[in-house]
Amino acid sequence: MTTQTKPIELYYWPTPNGWKITIMLEELGVPYEVKYINIGKGEQFEPSFLKIAPNNRMPAIIDPEGPDGQPISIFESGAILQYLGRKFGKFYPSDERRKVEVEEWLFWQVGGLGPMAGQAHHFRQYAPEKVPYAVDRYTNEVNRLYGVMNKRLADHDFLAGDYSIADMAAIGWVKPYKNQGQEIEDFPHLKRWFDAIMARPAVERALEVGQEHRRNIADDKEAQKVLFGQRARG
Repeated sequence: MTTQTKPIELYYWPTPNGWKITIMLEELGVPYEVKYINIGKGEQFEPSFLKIAPNNRMPAIIDPEGPDGQPISIFESGAILQYLGRKFGKFYPSDERRKVEVEEWLFWQVGGLGPMAGQAHHFRQYAPEKVPYAVDRYTNEVNRLYGVMNKRLADHDFLAGDYSIADMAAIGWVKPYKNQGQEIEDFPHLKRWFDAIMARPAVERALEVGQEHRRNIADDKEAQKVLFGQRARG
């Protein structure tokens, strides 16, 4: 069993992608230190942060006890979850068939649920003008994806059988279902999964990390410029 003596540095803001990592760290019970990256103020563009997260997005981590005892920095939430799962031997099976199952649903979230739910949030809440086609397009796609989960969970307790990093990745994107124009009661198997995960003590603790920093940016035009007006930087 791998032990962690020095805290993992977590570069974080309380969002669905950030929650993935606080959930994993809380479930593992390993020490970690939160370093807040205020994405509404543009702190994700600071040169020191870009050294470990070149895509100027959080979350990212620095593990001072990385491979061969040397520090390692990791960006991209899915990659962080896989790394932590491998290192600590939990929530990410080593058996190849079970591992593939976890990876299917992890990548499904990273490539589908997250981006589509994010677009639904944007066009439903933040877009300066309502674009009915965009609102319908992404609201309907999230509905379709919820349906995919609901069907899967009809005969599985969790997305990949046992509770895993795939569930940790997805739960934060289902949590704000009302902002995505969804009614979770329409998806009974998804609701059962949602309620079960949200009741886990580690998940409850993880979702509280940085809650004092959360705020609605729907009326904060300056924060929206930072978040939604980004172009390539030299």
